[in-house]
Amino acid sequence: MSANHDSANLLEVRGLTKIFGTLTACNHVDLNIAKGEIHALLGENGAGKSTLVKMLFGSLEPNSGEIFWDGQPVRIASPGAAKKLGIGMVFQHFSLFEALTAAENIALSLDDGSPISSIAAKARALSYSYGLPLDPESLVGDLSVGERQRIEIIRCLLQTPQLIILDEPTSVLTPQEADKLFETLERLRSEGKSILYISHRLEEVKRICDRATVLRHGKVVGHCNPRQETAASLARMMVGNEVKAVVRAPAEGIETAPALLEIRALTRKPATPFSIPLRNINLTVRAGEVIGIAGVAGNGQGEFFESVSGEALQPEAGSVRIRGKDAGGLSITGRRLMGAAFVPEERLGHGAAPRMKLSENLLLSRHATDGKAFVGSGGMVKSAAIYAASQRIIEVMDVRKSAPDPEAAALSGGNLQKFIVGRELDRKPSVMVVNQPTWGVDAGAAAHIRPALIELARSGSAVLVINPD
Repeated sequence: MSANHDSANLLEVRGLTKIFGTLTACNHVDLNIAKGEIHALLGENGAGKSTLVKMLFGSLEPNSGEIFWDGQPVRIASPGAAKKLGIGMVFQHFSLFEALTAAENIALSLDDGSPISSIAAKARALSYSYGLPLDPESLVGDLSVGERQRIEIIRCLLQTPQLIILDEPTSVLTPQEADKLFETLERLRSEGKSILYISHRLEEVKRICDRATVLRHGKVVGHCNPRQETAASLARMMVGNEVKAVVRAPAEGIETAPALLEIRALTRKPATPFSIPLRNINLTVRAGEVIGIAGVAGNGQGEFFESVSGEALQPEAGSVRIRGKDAGGLSITGRRLMGAAFVPEERLGHGAAPRMKLSENLLLSRHATDGKAFVGSGGMVKSAAIYAASQRIIEVMDVRKSAPDPEAAALSGGNLQKFIVGRELDRKPSVMVVNQPTWGVDAGAAAHIRPALIELARSGSAVLVINPD
């Protein structure tokens, strides 16, 4: 083994570079992960973190650079090769089949040929031991985002990897669940396992991580001991300047402002055996008001959003009222035509079609409400107008991208979230319902999203925010 490669390191990366067209996503990145350490990988959305870990997991091939595993040079050509080395990963965007059960999804990633019943039993025991209760027999399509993330974490841990890459693992966990996960990670560290930890929650990085590597615009800009830094100093390293906290001044006259969104005795039976029923929910959001709905993930937030947005129609038309008119029996398009806008919790596949361009996604969501602007006589699409509108949103929300009009899947999670939120804000809706607006986004992206929602309310709209944080 070369003297340049420390035997204490499990993974070493030297000069790793990945280029997409004219964008250098990773630019000669160096990274060392020691055996038995929790190493944080920090950077704002679009800094190159996802590209780097995809190369380490074999999902992307680098243009240049070297990877050493336990001191030996390796080529990680596929996720299968990564798993054989002992690398496991939990992606921020889940790779699950909605029509299969949790146990069946887990079985697809295992090579031991165990029967489903055995895998289900192991998954159940492991999930409860980690404080992440999971029903292996439940269909993924019926689960909340938080519950789906539990499947990914358990699936990874069942493979007993030497290096675990965790991408935003606590973004939809309760504080109690996160504490239990941290206990698990600390136990794994004590056993000599290594963890590459990606998170925008800087206080938890300070709490559990031994070292940190910071990326900015695809380059390594610093290394540090997180415990010796403040959350503010870590954020400053990530974005290159100070990140100001968002503070909303108390609004006046809200009590007499018109009610723009009214939920009246909203009740919904479970659509499946695993769905959460809604019982007699009453809520009013007035012009100029931001109302927050808190709660542990998986307790009906998804069902509530579906009912308010029109993805699930209500038998009682008056159970949802928008701008003083009944909307419970209207589809999401009908409610948009009444002046409402909606941002779901899942960005890819729900908020945006992954393989469609940003301009095409804009047309999909606004062809009805912006018909005259985007569609001409005879149904001809006004491509130039759609492109111009998408570029306006990109500029206003500071969406960072690798091409003028990339596919949604090509954006980092935070940049896609900024585009989706901006797409709805661009309509200047009277009512805005947002489910987990800052899930998995960095401080810089959140600093764009939160003030935009506050400004919308300040302009006289009603804003409803659903968020477990």
